[in-house]
Amino acid sequence: MAGIVQFENVGLRYGTGSETLSDLSFSLAVGGFYFLTGPSGAGKTSLLKMLYLAQRPSRGAIRLFGEDVVLAQRARLPGFRRRIGVVFQDFRLIPHLSAFDNVALPLRVAGVDERDLVTPVREMLAWVGLADRATARPATLSGGEQQRVAIARAVIGRPEILVADEPTGNVDPEMAARLLHLFDALNTLGTTIVVATHDIHLLSRVAKAEMLRIEKGRLVDPTGALRYPPRPDFSRDGVRP
Repeated sequence: MAGIVQFENVGLRYGTGSETLSDLSFSLAVGGFYFLTGPSGAGKTSLLKMLYLAQRPSRGAIRLFGEDVVLAQRARLPGFRRRIGVVFQDFRLIPHLSAFDNVALPLRVAGVDERDLVTPVREMLAWVGLADRATARPATLSGGEQQRVAIARAVIGRPEILVADEPTGNVDPEMAARLLHLFDALNTLGTTIVVATHDIHLLSRVAKAEMLRIEKGRLVDPTGALRYPPRPDFSRDGVRP
């Protein structure tokens, strides 16, 4: 497999306006660790949505696990999504479920026996510092606690790809370091990690991590130059490339 994720000339347009993202072409290696950076409004969250199949591109090809997911039948998409863990910026916890049951949800969906999920869920809650909050519902948790439940839920099933949108935004520096250590440990087991962040200080904490930077809807290298130049526009002359 050339890469567990491949974007080829991907563009995204909402409505009839200009493209939010343009000419994205990149490949993520199996077992790689990537930080996605860029200013607010650059398109980081939109890119992540396409990566975890919540948004279809307007053009271009996206391949996950070696398969074209843009052309895949809709019935196949849930199978791809089950291989991807997501930490949403707005958490998306199920309000009527306890912290334990929110974290256990991916295992139950995967058919894990109730007797076999108790220990790993409790261990995961302990790892994120919420062992004593297992029975609490989201409304009674602080923003930082909700974030940690969301992270525990995303990683409990050891996904092949983990996508995290600002996962350390609502926790203190000590917990942020602990969560990064959790991501690093998961990465060591083979999971490809993609973390969108505004905090450039996180980059120095994972030595093996690579950086993807977006500015004005395009990938750039750290110096600010276009990483992938736009394709020539032949449409005015009616000439096909």
